[in-house]
Amino acid sequence: MASGKQQEDAGSPEFSELAKGFQENFQRVEELLTDFTKSHPGVDFDTFNLSEAYTAWFEALMKDPQKIIEANMDFWQKSMALSMQAFNAVWGKSEEPVPTIVEPERGDRRFRHDAWTEQPVYDVVKQSYLLGSQWLRHLVTDVEGLDPKTEEKVKFFTERYLDAMSPTNFALTNPEVIEKAIETKGANLVSGAQNMLRDLEAGGGQLKIRMTDPEAFELGKNVAVTPGKVVYQNRMFQLIQYAPTTDKVQKRPLLIVPPWINKFYILDLQPKNSMLKWLTDQGHSVFVVSWVNPDVTYADTTFADYVTEGVLKAVDAVEVITGESDINAVGYCIGGTLLSTSLAYMKAKGDQRIKSATFFTTMLDFSDPGELGVFIDEGQVCGLENKMSEDGYLDGGAMSGAFNLLRANDLIWSFYINNYLMGNDARPFDLLYWNSDSTRMPPLMHSFYLRNMYLENKLAQPKGINIDGVDIDLGTVDVPACFISTIEDHIAPWISTYKGTQLFGGPVRFILGGSGHIAGIVNPPAAGKYNYRLTDNPPADGPKWAESADVVEGSWWPAWDEWLKEMAPETVQARDPEKGPLPAIEDAPGTYVTVKMQDDVPKVEFTDLSKAKKPTAQSTPKAKAAPKAKAAPKAKAAPKAKAAPKAKAAPKAKAAPKA
Repeated sequence: MASGKQQEDAGSPEFSELAKGFQENFQRVEELLTDFTKSHPGVDFDTFNLSEAYTAWFEALMKDPQKIIEANMDFWQKSMALSMQAFNAVWGKSEEPVPTIVEPERGDRRFRHDAWTEQPVYDVVKQSYLLGSQWLRHLVTDVEGLDPKTEEKVKFFTERYLDAMSPTNFALTNPEVIEKAIETKGANLVSGAQNMLRDLEAGGGQLKIRMTDPEAFELGKNVAVTPGKVVYQNRMFQLIQYAPTTDKVQKRPLLIVPPWINKFYILDLQPKNSMLKWLTDQGHSVFVVSWVNPDVTYADTTFADYVTEGVLKAVDAVEVITGESDINAVGYCIGGTLLSTSLAYMKAKGDQRIKSATFFTTMLDFSDPGELGVFIDEGQVCGLENKMSEDGYLDGGAMSGAFNLLRANDLIWSFYINNYLMGNDARPFDLLYWNSDSTRMPPLMHSFYLRNMYLENKLAQPKGINIDGVDIDLGTVDVPACFISTIEDHIAPWISTYKGTQLFGGPVRFILGGSGHIAGIVNPPAAGKYNYRLTDNPPADGPKWAESADVVEGSWWPAWDEWLKEMAPETVQARDPEKGPLPAIEDAPGTYVTVKMQDDVPKVEFTDLSKAKKPTAQSTPKAKAAPKAKAAPKAKAAPKAKAAPKAKAAPKAKAAPKA
């Protein structure tokens, strides 16, 4: 029964005004949701069909009653202890705080608000949720008779369910939201509903949470600003050559092959964290592939096309522009998977222009793809293939949604709370702008990738796949290779990427950096963050090596740069992209990278390499070597023995310059 003081407060003008504000705002929320329902009938929010997996889990669990009993007893005992102490604390029968039966895991940022520990009601809600989570995790872990693939899927989606059911995701059990609602009289919920409907509208009925302000960034203006020129283009990509910042540059140019599922400018967000700018500052001639954002006209484009019309054409262009037939190459994530395939293809063709290869967070052996594997099985791949067949491409947003689920609390629910419950606008953040700048993928290419790599792991098998009539065998690749992985990577787990070190036939270096898939790679030395471990002889047992390896503080970038320069220390005059044999087409970052999901592929004039003039500046070092090959003194020695046979040897000496 309410006390006299509570009754007095409820009758005050301030309380009446607050209640009236809440009523008006909640009515507005209801009207907004009703209008959306009428305009979008039959919207299906169920993305995954998990009934088969959970049915198999339930049937296996029922055959192990002891497991159920143990889980229930543990949950009951802890719940009773929590309930008794909480009752006393809430009703003032004890001055002691609610006892801690269970705590959030280290790094769980959901319960940072003081109320979760200082106010008994919220503390009980928090601990009850955590106890329930423990109970459910126990029931889906180590279930006898359940195949590993199904268990992995059940565990993964159970975790996502627990993420969704967190009390922080509901207005009435989130103290921060309640404080905001009282402060704004519920106006934050109206703003939140408007934000949600806007995102539903943008997603065609599917909730596409806005993570950042899309109007806050413009390519070439405040992201992707490192100076450079597009110097080559075909239907697959534009090639960007970055302007030098040093008088001398490494003689051997550096070609970067990014993933086609994302845009390349993750390596060039801001000058302070741009790998591209840092590499130019270290004296590298940097070339980057900017993939086309394919539309329905690319429906017949294959994985082989990405090799022959992509990587190989980029190598051709770099050779023509620099006059160098020795090239360092880098592949990021699935760009590295493509690069490794291209290396084996080139080896089979006798093409030895790529002299070293670096792989950022790249899987070559897909036998254990980590959590991402739960999205890729026969049923789901067939579903994707049907969808791609209908649309003519795969919307990259579907893949980014899967990546976000790997870290749902950070990449989904934190924005759900901020945008929809708190009613705030998304904050400008360059990394999240890039993350939401999705690309499309051609059906045949993507199907080949999923089936041959993820489902059947054929790339790791000698001659497991065939590219344009060539059997691919990674064991034939004998150029120096450097694998760089990150210890917290959820997309390409380092335990999986490490297996790639055992597939090549040449010298291999492995670097294990800190943080995750993006932050661990985009880690400039000036930031002074994270650490790394390094070995030039990766043993078969990666985890055992990591346990005893020396840990070096800071970024791995300088160690990698040193590795590149030790292999090819010679330098030449800086190469200006505006003065090369191919005319500069446009400023970096180019046209292809600006194409959005709703845009068609722009019509551009393709570059004809056969019409390019031979470079003069970069061929100079080779020309200077010509006097050594003249062999003029040897030719003069011919008169000592005027015999015809010796005289005939002179033409051979003259042929030396051609060699």
